Amino acid sequence: MNDDQIAKGQLRLANKVAIATGAGSGLGRATAMHFAKQGASVACVDIDLDAATETAALIDSMGGAAVPLWADIASPEANESMVAKTLERFQRVDILFANAGIPHAGSVTSTTIEDWNRVIAVNLTGVWLSNKAVLPTMIAQGSGSIINQSSISALAGFSGVAAYTAAKGGVISLTRQAAVEYAGQNIRINAICPGTVHTPLVTATYEQRGGAEMGKPLPLDQALAVTAAKYPLKRIGSVDDIAQMAIFLGSDESCWITGAIFPVDGGYTAA
Repeated sequence: MNDDQIAKGQLRLANKVAIATGAGSGLGRATAMHFAKQGASVACVDIDLDAATETAALIDSMGGAAVPLWADIASPEANESMVAKTLERFQRVDILFANAGIPHAGSVTSTTIEDWNRVIAVNLTGVWLSNKAVLPTMIAQGSGSIINQSSISALAGFSGVAAYTAAKGGVISLTRQAAVEYAGQNIRINAICPGTVHTPLVTATYEQRGGAEMGKPLPLDQALAVTAAKYPLKRIGSVDDIAQMAIFLGSDESCWITGAIFPVDGGYTAA
């Protein structure tokens, strides 16, 4: 959709309410802002309330409607509160973008049990808890779209990210199971698998790994250039690339799509 269409009021998410977790930065912030540009009211959720407030303020400055909310996505109570406060402000929830996640670098043998448990708690259990919290509202409405954030690391092997990869693989399986379970209630559940996108999470992972490959230290810009060369489209992704897929999945344009896994990866998993 171009600017002329937006100006004419042809908004793809008009009158919808979205929750975006991890909305304080990176993919979460970009997607929350794109949701708002397409007409959605947005609950901007993050464990860093100041960052969530910044995102909501950016949306407000564009003339959109947003509310900042704090949540530790690994907490059942925080997820329930997130949904309750969204309903209090906007009365419904049409879209959940379950995006919140944390980075971690470590092989199968070097990952500690403490790190493993924390990564699984946020990147997998947190997705399940946010889905679980929003589903009763969507069931009562008779509609909804849940978009779970996975990763291409769940589709292809990547050295040095064992816990992260395991969590993201679990997100794919959870998405397929839940899609079948709730299709009868007109709730669609899909997953996005981003390739490398220059976000704070990716930066943190690269810094932990010391570059593009384990044991081969490189400055961040060089590491990203090495990674970009591995993609058939010869670039890493942008936050907008992922946000546009999320808009499609949240909109009525994707009304016959559920249980699908969408690599948005410049052709990496096709090569």
